[in-house]
Amino acid sequence: MNPARPWWDAQRHADRRPILLARNRIQSALRVWLAGAGFTEVDPAALAISPGNEAHLHGFVTQAVGPDGTPRPMYLHTSPEFAMKKLLAAGETQIHAFAHVWRNRERGPLHSPEFTMLEWYRVGAGYERLMEDTLTLARLAATEAGTRTLRYRDRLCDPFAEPERLTVAEAFRAHAGIDLLASIRADGTTDAAVLAAGLDRIGLRHAPDDTWSDMFSRVLSDRVEPRLGLGRVTIFDHYPAAEAALARRVPGDARLAERFEVYACGVELANGFAELTDPAEQRQRFTAEMAEKARVYGNDYPLDEDFLAALALMPPSAGIALGFDRLVMLATAAPRIDDVLWAPVP
Repeated sequence: MNPARPWWDAQRHADRRPILLARNRIQSALRVWLAGAGFTEVDPAALAISPGNEAHLHGFVTQAVGPDGTPRPMYLHTSPEFAMKKLLAAGETQIHAFAHVWRNRERGPLHSPEFTMLEWYRVGAGYERLMEDTLTLARLAATEAGTRTLRYRDRLCDPFAEPERLTVAEAFRAHAGIDLLASIRADGTTDAAVLAAGLDRIGLRHAPDDTWSDMFSRVLSDRVEPRLGLGRVTIFDHYPAAEAALARRVPGDARLAERFEVYACGVELANGFAELTDPAEQRQRFTAEMAEKARVYGNDYPLDEDFLAALALMPPSAGIALGFDRLVMLATAAPRIDDVLWAPVP
């Protein structure tokens, strides 16, 4: 494929078309499996009161103008999560959505400003059940693409092999030589000075005003992520509670949350967790996230009050978001996300 040509060039489209048809087969197979497992497909609206309330997620803003000409700000959602949790509060028990989502400030081989997220929820299930789901879907994707191996550039992963199960703390120790838990207090608050000392020991640069979260992300992206999902899928479990704004804490350990990610070929494929359903704690976390966003970026987003009200009615649940385009990339060995999109964002 010649990326210098526009995606609508006839020859480039002909080169991409086998991948795009594989995408369709994969999506159809995943839909069939989800329906057979008892999931109802839903179709959440893309316009939302808030695009999400995590400090480093950036939404696209627009205006909705009412019949009287009064404008109000609206956002393209960064995830269908808020809407889908409202459906759980309304009485749905197993739902999924293939949702187009939008994230600003994101563009690269693995990132598109608009992409497709497969999100699903199970009421009354532990988050370990979502790990099993994700492995099943990854294996289905490989089968529909006619392969037994997921590939990203020169990295390979066998989705049919027994996965690696690794906590975040174990990975930081093994791949970066850092005792992450030493920088997290018993109540879940973090100590930036302790983590900074760990970065100094391994020769990883950081700025004087870096927060604990900044340094956590730097170690993760520089030393840990490239070593996950090599040869077999990695289930990367027990995130620090400070990095899990919507997840329930691990019972008996306030430092950690029941959040995990799934990696293949060094690429993050999915992010899942046991859902936090305490509206007061969720409001507190969102408020802290938006204060950090305002500090770093100079803007914040409103809270979705309906979402916080719905949490009080939402049953214990587990939910997960999978980057569908990335899964197609790995199953077809495509080097860029734009290669697997029918009509990429200009």
